[in-house]
Amino acid sequence: MQKISVLVVGCGNMGTSHARAYHQMKDFEIVGLVSRKPASRMKLSKELGGYRTFENFETALIETTPEAVSINTYPDTHYEYVKAALNSNAHVFIEKPLALTVKDAQTLVDLAHQKGKKIVVGYILRVHPAWAKFVEVARTLGKPLVMRMNLNQQSSGANWYTHKQLMNSMSPIVDCGVHYVDVMCLMTQSEPISVSAIGARLSDEIDLEMYNYGQLQVRFKDGSVGWYEAGWGPMMSETAFFVKDVIGPKGCVSIVDQAKGDSDSVDDHSKTGALKLHHSATDASGNFTKPDEIIDTSDEPDHDALCRLEQEYFLKAIQNDLNLSDHLRDAVNSLRIVLAADESFRTGKTVVL
Repeated sequence: MQKISVLVVGCGNMGTSHARAYHQMKDFEIVGLVSRKPASRMKLSKELGGYRTFENFETALIETTPEAVSINTYPDTHYEYVKAALNSNAHVFIEKPLALTVKDAQTLVDLAHQKGKKIVVGYILRVHPAWAKFVEVARTLGKPLVMRMNLNQQSSGANWYTHKQLMNSMSPIVDCGVHYVDVMCLMTQSEPISVSAIGARLSDEIDLEMYNYGQLQVRFKDGSVGWYEAGWGPMMSETAFFVKDVIGPKGCVSIVDQAKGDSDSVDDHSKTGALKLHHSATDASGNFTKPDEIIDTSDEPDHDALCRLEQEYFLKAIQNDLNLSDHLRDAVNSLRIVLAADESFRTGKTVVL
């Protein structure tokens, strides 16, 4: 079978991991690496054996005419880049979020449908075996569910610089929140009905209208509720920076024994170690009838391997003409929830979806 030519746009952390995956896969052929930073694109090209590099995305798109485009740039470029790629008749892998507004995201979904092209959004937790198990077990706990999740990052140096760049277009609860809200939607399989949020600006290094700490609360039609917290910056606490906990009538399941490294380590953000399952059933004396269970998840992929799993799914979507309607609906809905949280923070009011 002929290889699928792919143009990789963005040579930072995510773009590098995805480029490594394409380089290793026999069904993809990288035709170009795009980055505004010469050092980034040249470093990655050298690592992978000397691929052609470009500074400008539009130029690269015209000169390489790729069958697929992998977009791993800052969120404020996503809409225009995806639209250009689709209009060039290329399939698209796009790091989350799909766009900065629900309207733009839906426009891209509709355009992909019109062009007969695939869009896969980089929800990395969906391909993570341990997180898939987490969702599976949560669905056995009954309804409603109470879902408590956070990811606070005590970032400094280059990571704090990246976070400040991201905050030129979106807050931490929007950028990171789409992952965890997506997981909540998978767990409940119910419709979100309202969102509220609080937040705070904790640094003079970011725009006056932006906030680097936020917390959202989402209610679902089935009575389930979810909480998500995210903060970025050198002032953030690493106490309880990683909470992943789900409670239902039949008990609770939590990610425990997660990586104990720095909170801004991208490799550690998806690591689990183990799941702890607690059963709520009691006997006539009120004592628990079952001991807690520890589900070992320590044998799990690292970050590059997870990105490889994402690209294997992208390949399958292209080669097998997968119906991605549910995938894209969920991508738009998770964006709808976190943007409603942003609106709630700015207005001080609960947003009804």
